[in-house]
Amino acid sequence: MYGPEILARTLSRPSRRDRYGNSWQYHSRSDHHSKVACWGIVFDLMRHCPLLRRHVETRRVAFGINHEMRDFTNDRKKDLDLVLCTPSGAGKNTRVRTLIDMAEEYQIILSDDERTMLHQLPLLERAPVGSVLMALEAKACMTAHQRALPRLYDELNSSHLTVHGASDQAIAAGFVMVNIAEHYLSPDLNKKHRATEPEWSAHRQPKDAEITVAKVAQLPRRSTTGDQGYDALAIVVVSCSNDGSPVTLSDGPPAPRPGGNYHYAAMIDRLSAIYATRFKDI
Repeated sequence: MYGPEILARTLSRPSRRDRYGNSWQYHSRSDHHSKVACWGIVFDLMRHCPLLRRHVETRRVAFGINHEMRDFTNDRKKDLDLVLCTPSGAGKNTRVRTLIDMAEEYQIILSDDERTMLHQLPLLERAPVGSVLMALEAKACMTAHQRALPRLYDELNSSHLTVHGASDQAIAAGFVMVNIAEHYLSPDLNKKHRATEPEWSAHRQPKDAEITVAKVAQLPRRSTTGDQGYDALAIVVVSCSNDGSPVTLSDGPPAPRPGGNYHYAAMIDRLSAIYATRFKDI
């Protein structure tokens, strides 16, 4: 699986620029980290799901970005980071965008081997969204962990409710990045004086990360259609000080262990199996 490594490598390069001229690796007001995470999930999923590859190759499946889904029952609506879908054919653009174009647009950093694998895959195109087959929602908790938990939980919980309120057959997948760095340079606290008077946020690690992982693990999950909850959910723990130093993956506690429900590889395996079963006849 390559998604977490691609995410950490891409976030290691400061690419989010604020109005004061500061460059950041992570900025809460940017969706860059979410799109990179979702891109990695699709990349891994296409490599591990033969049926999805066939659907992409025959142009039965495309992708959409920031697609608004509306809960038919409660009229709840939400923009999902990335969806796999059947193309509607309406309002088709003359310039076709692809998963490769998305990697360039979001400055995703790939190794030579990853780039070779990407070009060996069928060309996944962006298209007007018809029926949503899979909706991906990616969130991050990088600082002020306990204060951020209620909003983080509510946003994640509303995603699967909206997805399944719109289509019970659609697969709802969640991805959460949790920061385990002891010190963090917040863009909100370091706007004008970052270079001369940086204000560091201190975390109580690993406790802050443990509390966050435990809260995310309380999100509802489902094993069959008709129930409420995520069809698959992954938690990835990173160390990001947001000061230009490399972002690294953490595989020690509280990061999910291999084979566990929230491990990234388990999420990809589960998504692949569900897709192969649920959409074999599209």
